[in-house]
Amino acid sequence: MSIYSAPAKIILYGEHAVVYGKPAIAVPVPLLRAFAVTRSAEPGQGLIIRAIDSGHDLPVNLAAEVDNALVEMAQRVLRHLNAPPPDTIIELRSDIPVASGLGSGAAISAALARAIAACCGYTLTNEDLNMLVYAAEQRYHGTPSGIDNTVIVYEMPILFRNQSDFEPFHARVPLHILIGDTGVRAPTRESVGDVRKLYEQNRSEIQKKLDAIGERVEIARQALETGDVSAAGRLMVENHRLLRDLTVSSPELDRLVQAALAVGAIGAKMSGGGRGGNMIALVTP
Repeated sequence: MSIYSAPAKIILYGEHAVVYGKPAIAVPVPLLRAFAVTRSAEPGQGLIIRAIDSGHDLPVNLAAEVDNALVEMAQRVLRHLNAPPPDTIIELRSDIPVASGLGSGAAISAALARAIAACCGYTLTNEDLNMLVYAAEQRYHGTPSGIDNTVIVYEMPILFRNQSDFEPFHARVPLHILIGDTGVRAPTRESVGDVRKLYEQNRSEIQKKLDAIGERVEIARQALETGDVSAAGRLMVENHRLLRDLTVSSPELDRLVQAALAVGAIGAKMSGGGRGGNMIALVTP
């Protein structure tokens, strides 16, 4: 038995605007992880993906067209490696809430890809793994920026501009982040699509909002790199207000943001696709 994993993630600044070429800052959340556990199967049994949450066993056949994201991910990895399905059972488990802005889909895809490659006798480079997980993200989200797969695959804080333009990010002082779950599940694909509709209907006005978010990301980067935590918190609140203007917040998120600020958080905002999912707050330890 072997175990492969990938972390959750949160976006500190820049979600949604990053889809339109603006920068964003994201960090992995190693306390929440997706796991792929490999076990040997009987000779000739082939590759079986066992989704623990659903209780389903999913056979992987390279010749079959199956409308299932996990099977498609497995096929994608095997074709990339030019390898036949190994006689292996891969059990998938996850601590990461789905549809909550924490990158659950990208984390599962990354853990699964690592497990399949290892069972075939390969180790995927981060660059290749990032490409494979991004393809899975396109299936989940339609037009993703690539930030989720990148921060999850490389497992480090990043300043992200696009799939091929990102760099490690280092805050000068430790950041203490509280994650608050609204309990509302909201697929990222829907909120990204709704922002696209707004953009097409009123390009000039929405572009101003996107530009304003991008500007705050750059200022936030400077604040974090110089240790100006107060400014970093203020910019989180401003970022949240701009996201609310893009209609991707929700009453539940707004209440959590206000509650966090009311009890002394330095800053707070929604994180991820929005309409539910999680709020993050910058707090003192």
